[in-house]
Amino acid sequence: MASEPANRVARRYSSLFTLPSFRSIVSGFSVSCILGGMSVILLNPAVEGLILGLLCGAVLLASSLLVEHLCVGALMRRDPIFDFRRRLFLSLVSSWVLLAFTAAASLVAALTRDVDVWVKLASLGFAASSSLRLLVLISVSSLKRWRTLPPALIQPAALLLVLAAFSVGGYGLNVRHLLMAVTTVSVAFLGTFLFTFSVDRVGLKSVGVPSIKLFKAFILNWIKGINGPIESIFDSMSEVKSVKVSMLGFKGSRGFKALIVVPVIHPGPFKNVGSSTIPSMIQRVFEDRFGCVVSVPHGLSGHELDLTSQLESRKVIEWLLEHVDLQPIGSVATPFIRLRRNGASVGCQIFGGRCALLTLTLAPETMEDLPLELEETIQEEARKAGLQSAVPIDAHNSINGDFDVERASLLLEKAVKDALSEALRLEAYQLRVGAAKVIPTEFGIKEGMGPGGITAIVVDVKGDKAAYVTIDGNNMISNLRDEILSRLRGIGVDGGEVMTTDTHIVNGVVMVDRGYYPVGEAMDHERLFWYIEKAVRDALGNMEPVSVLWCVEVVPEVRVIGEKQIEDLSLVIDAVFQRTKRTAAVIIPSFAAILTAILALL
Repeated sequence: MASEPANRVARRYSSLFTLPSFRSIVSGFSVSCILGGMSVILLNPAVEGLILGLLCGAVLLASSLLVEHLCVGALMRRDPIFDFRRRLFLSLVSSWVLLAFTAAASLVAALTRDVDVWVKLASLGFAASSSLRLLVLISVSSLKRWRTLPPALIQPAALLLVLAAFSVGGYGLNVRHLLMAVTTVSVAFLGTFLFTFSVDRVGLKSVGVPSIKLFKAFILNWIKGINGPIESIFDSMSEVKSVKVSMLGFKGSRGFKALIVVPVIHPGPFKNVGSSTIPSMIQRVFEDRFGCVVSVPHGLSGHELDLTSQLESRKVIEWLLEHVDLQPIGSVATPFIRLRRNGASVGCQIFGGRCALLTLTLAPETMEDLPLELEETIQEEARKAGLQSAVPIDAHNSINGDFDVERASLLLEKAVKDALSEALRLEAYQLRVGAAKVIPTEFGIKEGMGPGGITAIVVDVKGDKAAYVTIDGNNMISNLRDEILSRLRGIGVDGGEVMTTDTHIVNGVVMVDRGYYPVGEAMDHERLFWYIEKAVRDALGNMEPVSVLWCVEVVPEVRVIGEKQIEDLSLVIDAVFQRTKRTAAVIIPSFAAILTAILALL
């Protein structure tokens, strides 16, 4: 992600975590219940206490599993997030709080022989455990807030009743003791609701959406892949723009040979949300339409041009299918050249004397999203040079630390101008084109490879061969691009570029700081090289003379997230973290003091 606001959003991926296995959760719960039950020994330090402790632990485990599976399960049966495993993990964590308090209560009661002390400390644990459950359910569950109250209460209440029966049941529990438990949990729930209200205000003030609603929508997509809620939020925040899509086609004797489609649309923000899948969507639809290899490299755009939903992506594709008008521009091209200036590398090839195909990279330094303003500047430079248009591609093929977008834009702008000037001095010749596509079987989205696989389009101008290799991934580890190009020279390719689509279908599916693996980070390099070489060899094997077709289509009235909205979302995320820390620092001690004072009076 090029912009700092988008980077701030991405860094929050490192806050995510995965749950232990079901077996581990059940094992942990069993150990917790047995240890919690053994606290009975403190009140009965004899063989009888040991037996009671073991029996108490067994009853705790059985009653907890039964209550969680039947009662809480029935109350939350329509919730898509909280299956039995996730509910049991929440119960495991919340039970630790309650069992710690009751163990302390048993120790103090054993020393003082005062049942009131046990009830007061156990009531505090009950309040803490229940309010923790309530906070998690409010923040994650799709249930309405009032419907989260019973699931928050039932499981800790069952634990407390069992512990009370085994620990102090014979000491004469009464209505006043019940009042202690009810009062503490009521005050704790009030604090929880005040806390969530405070956090919600951050989102409402910044983007008009409660913070917890935004968080729920993200969690629902992250865990279950349900994109409707978060796309609905993006739609409500969106702005309407027109987006450009450039196409360069190669037509042989039997129809279309290959098509390069470069959308000035950012394929984000993550997973299956918005336009994250649009490279492979375009590829699949246009393969069916034109019956050829389709490459969809990354246009010059950032997250401000993320489409808000998959519906918007389909609208773009349907509009293109209806309006695309590829016009022939001849059958000649200049040889591929690569010009490097101050770290900026530009590949350039001019087709039909009218359209320049430009590949931009800073490899081996970091190459990230380039601004729309650079796209407009390049088009102006192409017109000044006497061309009808340019098709600039952000090769997006090296990630190696920080990225200075302003400096990168200046360097690439100068390099593009020089590359156009140099290419225009070259003579154009009849071209031949070959194309192929492979889908690696070992690599999927978790390894950083989207469903579009690897495409290779080889352009031969008077014996000079340039390969345009496009990998359906989000960027590439540093230096891998150079190694690939070196390998390709060994099989007869003189130049070209290795690019990625910047698909964000791979984002948000693995628990790493970036939220995704760039191409090559989680892949066996030799296998990756083999697949790329296979695609290029196949393309070299089906070369033929072609004519060139070209068009630029502008799709009107498309909903995009927008630059301001990206900034606002990043600010909401940071502000919620800060508000959470500040509010928790105030509310938790305050309500702890209030609860202590209330219990002292009861």
